[in-house]
Amino acid sequence: MRFLVESPLRRRQSDGTGDNAASDRSSIWRRHRIAFPFSTLGYILPPAFAIAVTVAIWEAWVRAAGIPVYIVPAPSVVIARLWGDFGFFALHGSITLAEALAGFALGAAVAFTGATLMAHSRFLERTLLPIAILVKVTPIVAVAPLFVIWFGFGSLPKVLIASLITFFPVLVNAMVGLRAVNPGALDFFHSLHASRAETYFKLRLPSSLPYLFAAFRISIPLSVIGAVVGEWFSGDRGLGSVIIVAHNNLDMPTLFSAILVLAFLGITLTIITAYIERKMLFWHDSTMAF
Repeated sequence: MRFLVESPLRRRQSDGTGDNAASDRSSIWRRHRIAFPFSTLGYILPPAFAIAVTVAIWEAWVRAAGIPVYIVPAPSVVIARLWGDFGFFALHGSITLAEALAGFALGAAVAFTGATLMAHSRFLERTLLPIAILVKVTPIVAVAPLFVIWFGFGSLPKVLIASLITFFPVLVNAMVGLRAVNPGALDFFHSLHASRAETYFKLRLPSSLPYLFAAFRISIPLSVIGAVVGEWFSGDRGLGSVIIVAHNNLDMPTLFSAILVLAFLGITLTIITAYIERKMLFWHDSTMAF
């Protein structure tokens, strides 16, 4: 990019028309320096404004209607509860985050392995895809108690539930991505007598990355949901258990604080995924939307 910007200036200078090359270069730098923060603010300001308006309306409505705190707490009460016991929510949030990330990693790894096998074999696709659809349509809430009975009250059932809920989106997108290769490029690899491994790692895998990251953006928030569902049925750690205990005690400030932390985790993971996608897939059109 630097070469594309500076090479016309260098040509003008070599032709004797580059007297103002330094000023042109500085003006280009100023335009880029000014455009960057404004483009960033363009992404941040609209949602920040919407959230601020929503919080203000919520606060005014609760205070004007005199709604009891055990029904709907005011945002100021929720923030005070969260800030007053920040270490408590950070501890349980970190537990939920660790379970969600472990479940996502496990589910994505198994799904990608299955997608690789099915992308190379129609027989395996017809054999395994119905089982994957059966896993998809089975409600997680119905499976979670079984996992607790089978695997105990530790972190394992939460990780497995998180992996189960993230499995299907990665499987389908990875299988489609591994098959969505350019026919001309595939014929070129065949003309070079490339092995199946070379075709896979140098053609099919790079072509599947946009599909994979699209699945990751869906699956990572789902992994947090899966970990919370698992915590509802087992153990006394994690934000899911905090929500259940607060619900039973009608402790709405604690419940809303836990929900706020969960929302923060989901948003942060989604932003990190989008950032990694932009860095890895800078060549693909799908990153232009971020």
